[in-house]
Amino acid sequence: MQTPFGKETYLYWYEIMLLLRRFEEKAGQLYGMQKIRGFCHLYIGQEAVAAGMMTAIRDDDNVITAYRDHGLAIAKGISANECMAELYGKATGCTKGKGGSMHFFSKEKRFFGGHGIVGGQIGLGAGIAFADQYFNNDRATICMFGDGAARQGLLHEAFNMAMLWNLPVVFICENNHYAMGTSVARTSKVLDIYRLAYAYDMPADGVDGMNCEEVHKAIERAVRRAREKGGPTFLEIKTYRYRGHSMSDPAKYRTKEELEEYKEKDPINQVLKKIMDNKWATEAQIEAINEKVRIEVEESVRFAEESPFPDDAEVYKDIYVEDDYPYIVD
Repeated sequence: MQTPFGKETYLYWYEIMLLLRRFEEKAGQLYGMQKIRGFCHLYIGQEAVAAGMMTAIRDDDNVITAYRDHGLAIAKGISANECMAELYGKATGCTKGKGGSMHFFSKEKRFFGGHGIVGGQIGLGAGIAFADQYFNNDRATICMFGDGAARQGLLHEAFNMAMLWNLPVVFICENNHYAMGTSVARTSKVLDIYRLAYAYDMPADGVDGMNCEEVHKAIERAVRRAREKGGPTFLEIKTYRYRGHSMSDPAKYRTKEELEEYKEKDPINQVLKKIMDNKWATEAQIEAINEKVRIEVEESVRFAEESPFPDDAEVYKDIYVEDDYPYIVD
């Protein structure tokens, strides 16, 4: 949808980014308390990508991503309650407590994961777009992955087929510069990752991922091209994660000076400054948003704490389509 960059849009961006930030900070705290187990990859610093995307797409568009999925899932409409419960492994989670941090999913919100295999979702994203094209649905698919996945062979196969079949898909590389812990410069001769698309004659561009407006404009152009049967687009959205790759990563491969430089570009602070400079909200109104977000996050923790774990019988469910699949025995 076309959205003017005015008061309403900026207040939405501020609230959704703040919700993602506070949710992730709480998740990190709970992980340290061993309330959350397993893998946990935080989105802190990358919130402008999710916020700018959501004002550029429709509610019925598809989104599929990698394992750093909490922020994108919440932005797409999965409740903080369902997401926190999933981190806790509870039955009320968005995948019934069976997916955990890396496998958020909602058919109703058209959020198709959350995938733990690096780059594995790229082919799936192209496939979802193919299904919409086949059934003449007026939808676009946003297929997201990190800079590490740009070195996977499946990307090249998917790019080739998406262009050959003119699929309504927007491929987005959220380039936070370090994959797991190795810089792009040490793993690729091509530092501007969007240039990989040129080999397939695919439209591509680099985008400032710390700026909601730039993210929105780039995705809006790409989604329009997809709807108008103009085929795929590849966007490299350059962003930065303030935490390590996962909760177990001390992030010693980068300097404190570099981290502080990017914190000065914090997208939440940028948006808040624009709101205050334009007098789009008073300090009291901003404080009310802050309090609303705080309550929502605290409620999600309470909801997760009080929810039950899945019943043992759930281990056999949601695996096969057939209810009476013959090769399952109790």
